[in-house]
Amino acid sequence: MVADLLARCTFPERGAPCRVAVSGGADSLALLVLAVAAGCEVTALHVDHGLRPGSAAEADVVAAAAGRFGADFISLSIDPGEGPNLEARARVARKEVLGPGVATGHTADDQAETVLINLLRGAGVDGLAGMRRGPEHPLLDLRRSETAGLCAALGLHPVNDPTNTDTRFVRVRIRHELLPLCEEIAGRDLVPVLARQADLLAGDAEVLAAVADLLNPTEAARLVAGPETVARRSVRRWLTGDDGYPPSQAAVERVLDVARKRFRATELPGGRRVWRSAGQLHRSEPDS
Repeated sequence: MVADLLARCTFPERGAPCRVAVSGGADSLALLVLAVAAGCEVTALHVDHGLRPGSAAEADVVAAAAGRFGADFISLSIDPGEGPNLEARARVARKEVLGPGVATGHTADDQAETVLINLLRGAGVDGLAGMRRGPEHPLLDLRRSETAGLCAALGLHPVNDPTNTDTRFVRVRIRHELLPLCEEIAGRDLVPVLARQADLLAGDAEVLAAVADLLNPTEAARLVAGPETVARRSVRRWLTGDDGYPPSQAAVERVLDVARKRFRATELPGGRRVWRSAGQLHRSEPDS
């Protein structure tokens, strides 16, 4: 079973370091097992969100699994704090404490849910392309039933996370309500269909990104002379900069209106400003 599943994974090469996020659920425990089987130097990272009583004890499950399969183990904790949109805040806090390059146990089922979530949010090509296959998402070609089956075959007892049935979270409602309804209407399993669509759109996104890289977003006339799709992407990449947070569609359109000479300048969220001078677009940062 391990060999069959491993053939469809995208782990780093044998001997490479591989940090894996392991919550104790079936997907992440399978991730740990398969990363070790791939010959990687594995470190299992467990993050306690502190969202329910006894959550810290789940680290013991992960530590035991790491010890059994010969992986290192690190326990981390976060505090998402009080306020709205708990799901998003917990996700951001978890990402920050894990750091870059950490592999997660997302499967094809998660990919399908992500596509639907992004569709409901009005995402463009990049969002509808979902997660990208590679070392950070090595299980995207596996199904949730397969990771559960692997755990059962190895005698692993995954943690039962009650948030997976908490309908306060959008993903939970997608999983238990929207996706089953769509499958009932379509009369078929839609996970492979949505995952395949994500792959196709990921290819389209790569082509658009390559074309946008050829365009200088500060040259106003050239920016607006070509396809708007490319111009929007070029501006979005320019405004994103090094902080990694892309601007809203409304902000991108306002910058394009400056390039189109509809406005001389525009204010952007975060105290930034973009203006046109002698055919060039200029951008100021909050502290400048």
